[in-house]
Amino acid sequence: MLESAYEECLSQELKLRNIPFERQVDLPIEYKGMKLSTGYRMDIVVDGLIILELKSIEKVLPIHEAQLLTYLRLSKIWLGLLINFNVPVLKEGLHRRVQG
Repeated sequence: MLESAYEECLSQELKLRNIPFERQVDLPIEYKGMKLSTGYRMDIVVDGLIILELKSIEKVLPIHEAQLLTYLRLSKIWLGLLINFNVPVLKEGLHRRVQG
């Protein structure tokens, strides 16, 4: 399935469990006191505390982990999960990253 389908399903689960979250959260960068739109979008942010970066790919590459670390650094959120749904057992697709 496409990442967007997994995002939709995960969003419904969070909604059913009354867990606050936001989807496709813009992440501008600040440069010389100005906020600049960079095109960065976090897939899901849970309660302002955890970034969920969703993938459905053959293999998680260092660039995917770097993307999550960039989001953590820019957002000042300290915990992120990179979730790859293209695995036989979901726990094999979970990658936890902590900033700071």
